[in-house]
Formats: sequence, C-alpha cells, structure tokens
Amino acid sequence: QAQLVESGGGMVQPGGSLRLSCVASGFSLDDYAVGWFRQAPGKEREGISCISTDNGPTYYRDPVQGRFTLSRDNAKNTVYLQMNSLTPEDPATYFCAAAPSRLCHPSSYNRYSYNYWGQGTSVSVSS
Repeated sequence: QAQLVESGGGMVQPGGSLRLSCVASGFSLDDYAVGWFRQAPGKEREGISCISTDNGPTYYRDPVQGRFTLSRDNAKNTVYLQMNSLTPEDPATYFCAAAPSRLCHPSSYNRYSYNYWGQGTSVSVSS
C-alpha cells in the first residue's frame, strides 16, 4: 500500500529551525515530484515548494524562498524540508504529496496535481 508519512514538526521560537521528513512506503519516491503544502487554521491549503526527480528544478513560493530548502535521500526514500528563520506567519500543518510526474512545473502548487498525501505534521512558532 502506497503511503507517505511526515514527521519533524514541533514548536520553535521565532528565528528557529525545523527539518521535516516525508518518508514513502509502497512506492519509489524518486520516480515522483514531491510537493509540500501547509494549512493554517481557517485558511486554504497552499503549496509552498516542489522538488523534481533527478536534476530537475526545485521551486519555492515567495513566502519561503531563501528560508526553506528541499532535498532528497533516495536511499531512504525520503524528502526533507529544512525550514530556517521561522516566523509567526509559518505555523500550520505541513503536508507532503507525491505527483505522477518527474518534474515540478507551475501547476505543482495546485493540490489536485498530486495523488499521494501524508497525514501532516504540525509546526508552531512562539516566543
């Protein structure tokens, strides 16, 4: 059974860092573009970044550009989201998702481009 599981969420102070993990089972994640989304209470789920397979492009939305970094470890069937300089605007439940495409593209921020989803991990930022 294909499954994605996120972990690594928690509470940090403003300016702190977290690394989220997205582990796949039942399929090979290196055949899929992987997106990260977040959803704050009362708000729509928004796509924030996407990493392609191989040496394809990685995209970041403006609110996270320069602070968040995606990477892959194919041996572990895992994608990581390194989040630095967290601000009070970042708290949300963070989801990873796998798309039936090897490359990210502009529609990769659309949740309907993905067919596998994790259950989410919660990130809080508070002093």
